[in-house]
Amino acid sequence: MTQEEKELLLKDLCARLPYGVICTDLRHGDSKITEVDTEDGLVYCYDFDEYIKVDDCRLYLRPMSSMTEDEKDELYDWGWEVNGDDICSGASTDANNVYQTYQKDLHDARWLINWLNSHHFDFRGLIEKSLAIVASEEMYKNE
Repeated sequence: MTQEEKELLLKDLCARLPYGVICTDLRHGDSKITEVDTEDGLVYCYDFDEYIKVDDCRLYLRPMSSMTEDEKDELYDWGWEVNGDDICSGASTDANNVYQTYQKDLHDARWLINWLNSHHFDFRGLIEKSLAIVASEEMYKNE
């Protein structure tokens, strides 16, 4: 794993911590990650009570193409459209007030990133980079 890939994985993991992201490691199997040590490049795996190197960790994520119709509808209700694997804003902007538009767009972008993280979508291309594995359909089912 390159340093750039390691940094990308650590940043992604930190953003996903509140949402119960699951990883796998060859020695132990699957575990929920509850802590990330960015200084030493370690993740704490709750299920086997141990820190492992981020290099040995592969996240389970959902490809964007696995988005359900209900999830697409939820995004649409918030002013986002899904075109294939891409998400683009469908909301119009107020050209007369750049600051308000910027604030609205920033708020919408934060909301979207949090929503994608909470639904465990791979919007950074980690699966293609072999930094993540496709999650099973049941893995992140809401209870």
